[in-house]
Amino acid sequence: MTGNADEPFITAVKPLVDAMGGEMLPPDEAGADDVVLAWEGVDVVAVRLPQLADSLDHILAAMERKRGRPLADLDRKAKQEVVRMLEARGAFSVRHGVETVASALGVSRFTVYNYLNRDKES
Repeated sequence: MTGNADEPFITAVKPLVDAMGGEMLPPDEAGADDVVLAWEGVDVVAVRLPQLADSLDHILAAMERKRGRPLADLDRKAKQEVVRMLEARGAFSVRHGVETVASALGVSRFTVYNYLNRDKES
């Protein structure tokens, strides 16, 4: 993508870009909505951020990888924790966020709403 002098910078930001579900590309290929990162005054890499709905899918997939099994296989307490973590990350502000999370957890939308309301009551 760039010269060797920029490799440590790219290596340093790659885990963050991957965690967001973003894509790294050369700065001269950046579009209007891309974020260009500079190092020591030189544009090094552009980051194309994912659409919010794609980010939610990416977050859910990362949670499954971290737990080593499908989210639907978790017990009720673990599913409630997943819902709390997703709420903290804004997952339910995404259109169809509740439906997407419910599907990943193998529960109904009603159950997800119950998990969300239970947290607000305590």
